[in-house]
Amino acid sequence: MPGPLLNTLKGFSQEIAPVWLMRQAGRYLPEYRALRAEKGGFLTLVYDSDAAAEITVQPIRRFGFDGAILFSDILIVPHAMGQGLEFLAGEGPRLSPTLLEANLEDFTSAHERFDPIYETVRKTRGMIGESVTMLGFAGSPWTNATYMIAGQGSKDQGPARLMAYRDPERLQAICDAIVDVSITYLRGQIDAGAEAIQLFDSWAGSLAPDEFERWVIAPNAKITAAIKQSHPDTPIIGFPKGAGAKLPAYAVETGVDAVGLDETLDPVWANSVLPEGMPVQGNLDPLLLEAGGPALPKRVRTVLEAFEGRPHIFNLGHGIGQFTPIEHVEELLRAVRG
Repeated sequence: MPGPLLNTLKGFSQEIAPVWLMRQAGRYLPEYRALRAEKGGFLTLVYDSDAAAEITVQPIRRFGFDGAILFSDILIVPHAMGQGLEFLAGEGPRLSPTLLEANLEDFTSAHERFDPIYETVRKTRGMIGESVTMLGFAGSPWTNATYMIAGQGSKDQGPARLMAYRDPERLQAICDAIVDVSITYLRGQIDAGAEAIQLFDSWAGSLAPDEFERWVIAPNAKITAAIKQSHPDTPIIGFPKGAGAKLPAYAVETGVDAVGLDETLDPVWANSVLPEGMPVQGNLDPLLLEAGGPALPKRVRTVLEAFEGRPHIFNLGHGIGQFTPIEHVEELLRAVRG
């Protein structure tokens, strides 16, 4: 029997909104920190299927979330495309050589790097109950391209945006390549047991409207169409962080089944402009969850009331912060579930 989260993604409203949190498997959990101290660095954990499956399941055991999100990283796609990847303590990911220094043709594809990720999905699916939805994911082409071009995260995604204006044909080739590899990757996750997938476009908000159409909507539409062709029953959640007023166009033109909302969006506005009956996900501020206090349950009620009558998955506006107290997550769940 499909669980409440999967049923919501298929368009059926639930009496109690299902809950999962972006980055729910990770640094805020003491059991994750203990396993990481035992096993080693982040990338080592991602490619260790036993460890990654255990990490994916940790928040399900502790909190009873309705969805288990694969423990991995969006930059596995560039890594499989042949770009070097490492995670530096306190500094985040580094990709080398950058696409300012090299061309895609210089890389040697290593799609076998997907195999342990697929195995993590299979192992996790065997460890969770039928009512818990297994969620896979990939980074959207624009967001992955910003990392591949700059070699790391950047404040305004300037290197990729400059390439979009100066050499759009080259950026188009990069995005097209990411689209093709992402389709393969997501199909593999679904075949391994993922019941729904999310496309993370964390840097979508840095683009002007016409650029947003080309670099966010169009590539995500290609991925969605391909997945719909091969796996028509697998729901797709699109999460264009920072989309703002461009969200309605994204929701319609990409063909996704559901949209995730970041914390800057007014849920009442979002409810009024999105297609009727389209499932939504979000949109509590992760910093409010970290802060806690009386504003937390109040905001939870505001979000729930805004989407009353629409299929709604309760989630954050982005990933949970590593300093979020466990008791605040428990309070959030009490506020949602009553």
